[in-house]
Amino acid sequence: WSDGLTKRGHVYDSRMAVFADNSVLTHHWHALARSSDLGGGPLSRRLLGRDLVMYRGPDGAVVAAPDRCPHREAPLTLGCMKEGVLQCAYHGWQFGSGGSLVRVPSALPGVPVPPTGNLKPYHAAERYGLVWVCLDTPEADIPCISHDARPEFRRINNPVEHWNASPTRLTDNFMDYTHFPYVHTGTFGTSLDPTVPRYEIEQLDDGWTGYQYDVDVDNPDSARAISGQTAKKLHRHMSTGFTLPFSVRSTIHYETGLEHILLLLAAPVDDVHCYFTFVVWRNDDFSVSAEEVIAFDRAIGEEDRRMLERVPGVLPLSQTGVVSVQADKGSVEWRRRFAGMLNGG
Repeated sequence: WSDGLTKRGHVYDSRMAVFADNSVLTHHWHALARSSDLGGGPLSRRLLGRDLVMYRGPDGAVVAAPDRCPHREAPLTLGCMKEGVLQCAYHGWQFGSGGSLVRVPSALPGVPVPPTGNLKPYHAAERYGLVWVCLDTPEADIPCISHDARPEFRRINNPVEHWNASPTRLTDNFMDYTHFPYVHTGTFGTSLDPTVPRYEIEQLDDGWTGYQYDVDVDNPDSARAISGQTAKKLHRHMSTGFTLPFSVRSTIHYETGLEHILLLLAAPVDDVHCYFTFVVWRNDDFSVSAEEVIAFDRAIGEEDRRMLERVPGVLPLSQTGVVSVQADKGSVEWRRRFAGMLNGG
């Protein structure tokens, strides 16, 4: 990877490594909504610079397609759901399961609908309470969280938010814990030791790549629902890992046996905007409400957001584009592999 390297017709600059128009990302899954977000009208999303319409067809399956009616190209997201089908707001054309055109109101009785009027849907799947979309033939699986199949764990979903930050910035941030004492001063990092012991990158379980570490964190009153403990400081054994392109998993193991697993997801709207959501799995006794549990994690996320939305542009992907030290090894490894993926490596 170097300044001015041309690959697949794209020129990458280490100062602003544009990636959203690289076709390799169209072969990966991106989480764009919660399953529960598709209960009403059509949902508008933008992925890798493409405008999408998402809806649930009469068969219950999710349809994700270009936000464009084949008739006169009106945005389908201006339409509505009518008796289980998507109706275009311009001329009333209706689309059902799999994006099939099922009715043209202006057509004469007995005249079949034109087969070229069907939508051309993208790949869509539901997992972990989320709707995932792949714009082209999938070449990688949706990230694996094996805890989802274990009955002792409950899953807690969160809203999908639009962040004015590059997904490269989010992923780099989530792979790093040296910012904890400085960014997370309102939650758990106020008295955290900023020194980072040497660690090694390793292959974690379920296909994640990352590192393990131990850390002592603050346990303020606002965190006691999430930790289940009252001590002012707590010891955690943690791991942080990634799967390409923009998925990060953080595992937290408390000395009490409580496990708190986070899946952190950034879906690229374009180079410098993304959708963010996170999912939590816990092996607690379910006595604390989900709202109480995730309130603290949401506060942590807002601390990250306040910082990341102030850092402009795309994270430089060349190894010399930004300065790194040993403590940045996790985010550097993600950046190296992500750059290699874009470059066909």
